[in-house]
Amino acid sequence: MAYNLQSLITILQGILDPQQTRWNLGREKPQLQSLLQKASSLQQILEKSPPLTKIPSLECQIRDVANEAEDIVESHMVEANESYMVERLFSMPEEEEDTTPDVLLLTQKLDSVIEQVVKLVEVETNKKPTGSSWSGDGASFSSSKSVVVGVDEDLKQLQDRLTGMQSKLEILPIVGMGGIGKTTLARTLYQDPLIVEHFGYLAWTTISQDYNMRSILLSLLRCIIGKQECDKHNGKGDGELKDILYRSLCGRRYMIVLDDIWSTKFWDEIRMYFPDYNNGSRIMITTRESDVAKYADSEIQHHHQVQLLSKSQSWDLLSQIVFGEEDCHHELQGIGEKISSDCGGLPLAINVIGGLLSKVERLKGVWENIGNDVRAAIAESDKQFSNILSLSYNHLPLHLKPCFLYMAAFPEDYEIDLRLIWKWLAEGFVKSNGDKSLEEEAEDYLKSLVERNLVSVITSYDFDGKAETYSMHDLLRDLCIRKADDEKFLHVKNSTFSNQLRRVSIHTSYGMEDDEYASSSEMSLVRSFLLFVELDRNVLPMVSTLSLLRVLDLLENYINEFPEEILQLVNLRYLSINCKSLPRSGISRLCNLQTLIAELSDDGSCPAELWEMSELRHLIMLNADLSIEDDYMKKFVLKKLQTIRSVRISPSVIRRGFLESIPNIKSLGIWYPVEGSSGMSEVVDLSHLHKLQTLSWISSRDQYLHVLKFPSSLRELSLDFCVITPAATTALCALPNLEVLKMRDCTFKSNETEEEENEEWEIAEGDEFSSLQSLLLDELKVVRWRADETNFPRLRHLFIRYCRNLEEIPAGIGEIPTLQLIDLYYCSYSADASAKQIQEEQQSEYDNYDLQLRIV
Repeated sequence: MAYNLQSLITILQGILDPQQTRWNLGREKPQLQSLLQKASSLQQILEKSPPLTKIPSLECQIRDVANEAEDIVESHMVEANESYMVERLFSMPEEEEDTTPDVLLLTQKLDSVIEQVVKLVEVETNKKPTGSSWSGDGASFSSSKSVVVGVDEDLKQLQDRLTGMQSKLEILPIVGMGGIGKTTLARTLYQDPLIVEHFGYLAWTTISQDYNMRSILLSLLRCIIGKQECDKHNGKGDGELKDILYRSLCGRRYMIVLDDIWSTKFWDEIRMYFPDYNNGSRIMITTRESDVAKYADSEIQHHHQVQLLSKSQSWDLLSQIVFGEEDCHHELQGIGEKISSDCGGLPLAINVIGGLLSKVERLKGVWENIGNDVRAAIAESDKQFSNILSLSYNHLPLHLKPCFLYMAAFPEDYEIDLRLIWKWLAEGFVKSNGDKSLEEEAEDYLKSLVERNLVSVITSYDFDGKAETYSMHDLLRDLCIRKADDEKFLHVKNSTFSNQLRRVSIHTSYGMEDDEYASSSEMSLVRSFLLFVELDRNVLPMVSTLSLLRVLDLLENYINEFPEEILQLVNLRYLSINCKSLPRSGISRLCNLQTLIAELSDDGSCPAELWEMSELRHLIMLNADLSIEDDYMKKFVLKKLQTIRSVRISPSVIRRGFLESIPNIKSLGIWYPVEGSSGMSEVVDLSHLHKLQTLSWISSRDQYLHVLKFPSSLRELSLDFCVITPAATTALCALPNLEVLKMRDCTFKSNETEEEENEEWEIAEGDEFSSLQSLLLDELKVVRWRADETNFPRLRHLFIRYCRNLEEIPAGIGEIPTLQLIDLYYCSYSADASAKQIQEEQQSEYDNYDLQLRIV
């Protein structure tokens, strides 16, 4: 069960923090301290003890006490905020001084629970056989990379069909049960360099049961015509988008992957928009339904059936997941083979169990316990997979369980980005670690879920090599939703609400009766409300009554005017909204807000009151100017603010002390308009921002880079529309921690007085990007690039996009020993040829076949 003790502990720690100035605690302070001490003690005991799954009544008792404590404490906080009585959190009349307060009752309940848990732990400890500890502290190995086993023949057959002589448009269905590896097989083919080179255009989209045709069409168009061009068509209807899709593919050899089709209805809707020019185009579909495959491929009646793995293949897959290149200890091989065999040849099940085995001690007793549980779980074939997944969930550490269950909030096939961890923070799931920030700790939580094969990396690696988006397999998601509902943790709204909800996520459109939102008894305790469908007219009035709400996500819906009702939600920690503009006043009432994400349709100003919100950690404002008055800059310093993105900041705001008011900023992304007719603007000194790691700087017109003074802490730098001189290049080389450099639409000049653009970017001898690992050159007009391996000694990835004038890649780049990838997208033929020559020389002269080359 996902015990919510950490949320309670986070709340109490905030109230009792000696540095806080909001609450003036009186005689209730010792009681709150006692409550915190009891909750922390219980959490520590539970973290070290075996799961309490065999005693559900005790689990429920722990959950209910923790929830009751949260409700009481946060209700007092909200009442104090609403009445502006911040001097006393638990105000009581003097004549009631002898009355036992509710906090004392909570402490007594926790005492009772602790006593029961301690007794249970003593009993279980005496029962536990030697060597069967469930601690994940033993030697382990886990890899988040996809391991593919037993599909060599499948790949060969499908490669031959994809690249064969058949000129007519051919449909290739891949069919198999859920979790058998259809999508993995299709993605392996989709990313195969031979396939990429064979087809002019490749596109991938996921359909799912409740598909949205508009989203699917836009997804395909983003792959085919690019995101920037596709965004121009966002306002068009489905019919127009289908016509654009058809025209975009006319006369071109393409491969389309339609992943996870469930119905023939979808195929009927989209089939006619894939033109056939007898040029060898292909459409590959994956489906669990054989009748869908036969219907789509009615002429040939030849779909590819993915088979279950054999026993030897299953063990091969499991051993690779758990041990990697290491050998399995002979003592574990027998039980390991049995575990892999019990998975029934289903790759997803083997991956989940492999993730579990990777986290426990490599002791025979431990593995035998898991083997016994697996055997029990697969006893009934209909429940085989669900029970295997439940086993993996049951063995999650306590701190990961609420994080995993929270992912039930997202719709099927939804790509989840790192904003997820900001929601975890708002809910108080993340335990403070003195050595790391809360965000870093939360990223480790997410990484751990990936390593346990409970969460998948979708957009695997961007230019900087970091995973960007995440998803959950359909069957894992089904488990997640079921567990979240069973444990009264989160309810996914598809039909009717249950009682006493804690968190609500609405995924599907439906016609609701006017009073279906209205029951305060059902909704009064909701902490998270996420809406992924069209906004119902009853939602906003209902949301305004959720006084304990921490997370409100309305980003998927456009709201014309910012709802004033939201300003009543003083307990709010996370708000994402898509609206016309933010209110000019009143937003500072959201005094607990940590994250504000606003996509604004009108160009306007950010409310100055934002600078009064001392808890703010992450601020993303699309289409907004940050105009802060002098008194705000002098009076308020946002010490907790770590992220600012997508805001316009004028030189006058910089002069008034904006940078001094965000001393701990880590990620800064701004549009900076250059004043005057020249790019020779005044110096912008960022060097004092010692925690700044990521900077995105977009200039409104060509701005000389030398006017920017960077901190040495910088790891990722993105520059748009800047002028780069040799002196500026030398300054960039001086950044000791710079790992990622992206230059878009930048120009090069010999010096600050030069009027004409230089067609050459020459990196001087001795200039060295000592830590740079990824370099992106995007839409540069440069013709010649002068550099060699000494300038980029640690470069791993080189991305060149739309540099149509660039004649060639310097031959010395191929001599960089760490180089793994050269990626060219719409560059000149001569630049493509130079990249091929670099790869050929590395292979023929140095036997280096590790250097990958991608050319579009």
